[in-house]
Amino acid sequence: MPLTPALIRAALPRDRLYTLSDGGGMVLQVTPQGRKRWRLRYRYRGIPNMISLGLYPEVGLRAAREQGAEARGLLALGFNPSVERRTAVAGEVCTFEAVARDWLQCLTRIVQKRRRSPDVLRRARWVLNNYLLPALGPRPIAEVSAYELLGVLKAIESHGLLDTVRRVRQQTSRILRHAVGLGHIPYDLTAGFRGLLMPPQPRHHPGITNPKRLGVLLRAIDGYQGAEKIAIALKLTPLLFARPGELRRAEWNEIDFERAQWRVPAEHMKMRAPHIVPLCRQALELLERLHSLTGDGRYLFPAYRNPDRTMSGTRLAAALASLGFSSREVTPHGFRSTACTLLNELGWRGDAIERQLAHAVGDSARRLYNHAQYLPERTAMMQAWADYLDELRGSAAQHIALPGAPIATGSEKMAPAQKLGTRRHEMDYCE
Repeated sequence: MPLTPALIRAALPRDRLYTLSDGGGMVLQVTPQGRKRWRLRYRYRGIPNMISLGLYPEVGLRAAREQGAEARGLLALGFNPSVERRTAVAGEVCTFEAVARDWLQCLTRIVQKRRRSPDVLRRARWVLNNYLLPALGPRPIAEVSAYELLGVLKAIESHGLLDTVRRVRQQTSRILRHAVGLGHIPYDLTAGFRGLLMPPQPRHHPGITNPKRLGVLLRAIDGYQGAEKIAIALKLTPLLFARPGELRRAEWNEIDFERAQWRVPAEHMKMRAPHIVPLCRQALELLERLHSLTGDGRYLFPAYRNPDRTMSGTRLAAALASLGFSSREVTPHGFRSTACTLLNELGWRGDAIERQLAHAVGDSARRLYNHAQYLPERTAMMQAWADYLDELRGSAAQHIALPGAPIATGSEKMAPAQKLGTRRHEMDYCE
């Protein structure tokens, strides 16, 4: 039943908010305080929405109905009345830059809640400021064509920056999906780019797998003459073989000295699942030394000038270079390949190694619940690995047997020549 002025005046406040319907999705809300507000309920792309049409009596019944009819007209043309109203109030055309900035604010809030790494936000700003905004910033987002977007990506591709092309395309897609959600465009234009851009070449992180050469590197790390914090990070990297970003972002509240564990939260992990790193005796000794240097702050490895930020990602690579080891031979990430290859060759079970490397498994449910999988075996493996590195450090060059390594049986047995033949594959996979 449509509302009348008499019915509206007679609507008295109750204990709870209630509504009176005028039809077509338009309602009058009456609050417990006696205020009366016009609202229009509608569905846009199947999602419920609601906009305000003003307060009664400032906005009368006729004026509210006129606003409702105008909003329903926009809806019939395929526009979201809420978005169109915000654009009209702002008095400006909705540009690519405006949507990109709004998306960036949403990403900033996610990072502030510690659900994503600050590095994600830093890379997003870099892509926006260097590629997307100079090319597309002032363009109305509804007028940007797939041909125009592809031209931006092809220009980057022409310089051989294939990995940059991938990053720019991914971020463009995220911005366009944000615009779809706001009702500015009907779909993500980059969805049809599959096969039109050259894929980036697989990037392998060099790692030393020759025991003799690894011993030389470990002795060089022991002789590092730089800052003690960097020296400790260099020594922990081969012991823990975690991803360098995960080590840099480690916080003291994640270190459990009593259980001898580093419990990494999901938001710090590449695969967004919690992970446990058993701490060997050597790692605990290094962490105790480090605690005397940075234990009064949040991070294990804070930045020098700003303790609220983490150490730069280039510090360890620069330190290795200062020791005479180029990035073509070894990188901080390459210690994962080193551990993966040598632990496999020395007889440790592949499942335990993969779990310690925090590699993804096929089932997303298993990823959430297997962070403690094989933990007793991994604890023994990590201590044996540290002892093995100690022996390599003092060894002349022999391939030393790893203490406590299980013996492969049945289908796990592999001939020596077969093992050597798979080394390169293992290095590629261990990234």
